[in-house]
Amino acid sequence: MHQEESASAVACRGLRKVYDGKHGILRKPSPPVVAVDGLDLTIRRGECFGLLGPNGSGKTTTVEMIEGLLEPTAGEVELFGLRWDRHEDELRERIGVALQETHLPEKLTVAELLTLFRSFYRRPRPLADLLADVELEEKRAAWVGKLSGGQRQRLAIACALVGEPEVLFLDEPTTGLDPQSRRQVWGLVAAYRARGGTVVLTTHYMEEAERLCDRVAIVDHGKLVRLGTPAELIAALPGPHVVELELERNGATAGLVGDELRGLRSVAEAHLSAEGAWSLAVSEPEPAVAAALALIERKGLTLARLGTRKASLEDVFVALTGRHLRDG
Repeated sequence: MHQEESASAVACRGLRKVYDGKHGILRKPSPPVVAVDGLDLTIRRGECFGLLGPNGSGKTTTVEMIEGLLEPTAGEVELFGLRWDRHEDELRERIGVALQETHLPEKLTVAELLTLFRSFYRRPRPLADLLADVELEEKRAAWVGKLSGGQRQRLAIACALVGEPEVLFLDEPTTGLDPQSRRQVWGLVAAYRARGGTVVLTTHYMEEAERLCDRVAIVDHGKLVRLGTPAELIAALPGPHVVELELERNGATAGLVGDELRGLRSVAEAHLSAEGAWSLAVSEPEPAVAAALALIERKGLTLARLGTRKASLEDVFVALTGRHLRDG
């Protein structure tokens, strides 16, 4: 790899992962599945890098290859200029991994669990610092099985931070958490980055990606669709605002069609969700709303919901792939 790439935290070139098709006695073998298809990524030291995509897009497979948990079918992965096939022990000391759902032994106390994880590293962080980082000082003697969901997730992140890693991998770290617990995790990420750490984050929450990530990569069908800062990706949309409207389900099957909506004043794009709601990318909300309401009235339809908002990363994903982030 080039010198610039080896000086980065993570560099991938031509990354590819193909799973063999399934074979059975009573059925024809299925074809191989290409999970990741020639991905190129460079993640800078000190940044928070988000990997976004729906289920099955290849993002988890990509992260697992970067973490050294999966061997690529083809391509190269380097962390700090080092490779897993040559420097595995050193790299294990320099990264931390927190999964979406970590199964921790429930009959250990918080302090006992962190002490166990500290024994895996040559230079672990002090126990008191770890407890303070995740705001679990008062729970140090509590059994892991008695912790709430948010406390467990913070403890899992503490386990990932034991070795003071240079890169922290967070896979859907706030899925299923309440808003307060989610913001506590965001605070953990901010504090880790303030110490110079690099974060690789996968998430389904657009607010989370926009708040935490310096850059995001949108992945779909194993390929990189778009890469940039959240602001850059949003600014590249056809319209900076979104008008959302939904019709009453009153038996009218024709409803609205995209060409009609795209022809309205200020409307640049129109996308229909799987739930039957329209999202219009518009340059100016007011004339677009007036034109849409007039169209609905002319067609004899009934409006169920109408709203306007600023465009987000979710709209970027829909514009690029035609799907919402949570679509399978």
